[in-house]
Amino acid sequence: MGPHHDSAASAAPAAPTADHPGERAAEAPVRLIAIRETPLSVDEVFRAVGDGAAGGIALFVGTVRNHDGGQDVGALGYSCHPTAEAELRRVADRVAAAHPVRALAAVHRVGELAVGDLAVVVAVACPHRAEAFDACRQLIDDLKHEVPIWKHQRFSDGTEEWVGAC
Repeated sequence: MGPHHDSAASAAPAAPTADHPGERAAEAPVRLIAIRETPLSVDEVFRAVGDGAAGGIALFVGTVRNHDGGQDVGALGYSCHPTAEAELRRVADRVAAAHPVRALAAVHRVGELAVGDLAVVVAVACPHRAEAFDACRQLIDDLKHEVPIWKHQRFSDGTEEWVGAC
């Protein structure tokens, strides 16, 4: 045993409780929502969800890959409906209402992107890691299914396809 050991420290940690304000969702957790034509920043999104009561931050970064469906991707562009940012906010608000979210941020890129470019960055801060993972997964999944953003892939063999969010 080390010099700082005490028997109380070896006791099981207390179970999470909603008695502390930090265990509950923040009143205004949606901190950053954007659809942009400019490069995205993981650091910006990470900073946006900083919260002293958050014990876990889950961050997802979607990048442009060089293949899809067994074909080489030569070029790729994203476009969106004018309501996309409002729909992204609606999705974010719903995720924040379903989980004890302390802070949430989501940005998506539109325009022409190159392989390796960041297409989407989302992050969620919650009191505990499991909550953060669950909320982040719901955020990216709902964003991809509900926000009107479309991907136009052009393959190296000259074929192309549109992939829609909704």
